[in-house]
Amino acid sequence: MTKSKANHYKSPVTATITGIRDLFKKHIPAGELKDDDRLDGKRVLITGASSGLGFATAIELAKRGAEVIMACRSGIPSKGEEVKKLSGSDMVYMLHVDLYDVDSILRLAQQVKEKYNKIDILICNAAVVPKMSRKTPQGFEQMFMVNYFAKFILVNRLLELEIFRRMQAQIPRIIFVSSESHRNPKTFDLEGFGEYNEFKIGKVMELYGHYKLLMTTFANELSRRLNPGNATDYSVFALCPGPVNSNIAREAPKIFQPLLKLTFSIFFRSPKRASEPVVYLASSGDVEGKSIDYLFLMSRKEMDEKATDPAHGEELWGRSELLRSQL
Repeated sequence: MTKSKANHYKSPVTATITGIRDLFKKHIPAGELKDDDRLDGKRVLITGASSGLGFATAIELAKRGAEVIMACRSGIPSKGEEVKKLSGSDMVYMLHVDLYDVDSILRLAQQVKEKYNKIDILICNAAVVPKMSRKTPQGFEQMFMVNYFAKFILVNRLLELEIFRRMQAQIPRIIFVSSESHRNPKTFDLEGFGEYNEFKIGKVMELYGHYKLLMTTFANELSRRLNPGNATDYSVFALCPGPVNSNIAREAPKIFQPLLKLTFSIFFRSPKRASEPVVYLASSGDVEGKSIDYLFLMSRKEMDEKATDPAHGEELWGRSELLRSQL
């Protein structure tokens, strides 16, 4: 990737401009989300489902007949009741999780096992864009934890507990909400992996892209490990929903918030519209049997080569598993 392309997500301003430009470009849809793409009899676990994209996705999946488990830090039970009302479905449940905290993540996995036994689809949606570094209970940095490591811990624990329902005609799907900003880092750099380092707001977008790269690399390595040979035992998907009019930038400096709110409301996609690729990857028969896929908006796109490199995936997995074993 050229230097100018990498700089598109270097700061909140350039990232916003790039996101708006992308919405006006011509995109060839990978497929079409149809009314008969149903999820009756399927159970879905969604993280970060109390607001924004996750909340809209919960509504749309519940409308399509899915049993939806909303894993959230707040909004219990009010947000679940709201999803029931807006979707017309009573099969909506809520579980508490604080993705800053390893113990909370492990409790979530255990609760899913004890209360629901099996799930068919996992949607790792939760993300944070803080104004500065914060230390988690285990001493990690908040962005590292929520935007990457929590996903590694949760997915692996769910797999260890054999929570995914595996049937010949029903392949489990694991979906990661990523970002085109995963292309921003110039190199794949794991120096200081997992170490707590303080930073201010000027470093946030750079780190956001770095952790999205780690997550997208993890998605590729996960698919390779779950699908050895030519068989597809699990479908692992990632996507960038484009710029979403959500509250993810709620920690931006107050002086900029009125402008951001105005920009978001005029140019960014509503959470409902932005949820289309998530719902498509969760419900469409078009992607049945695929081991890996990546969508930008609704268009199929190659992931950055740093994320698809098997050597990078193996190194990231090794370091992540070592860190997990030390908890």
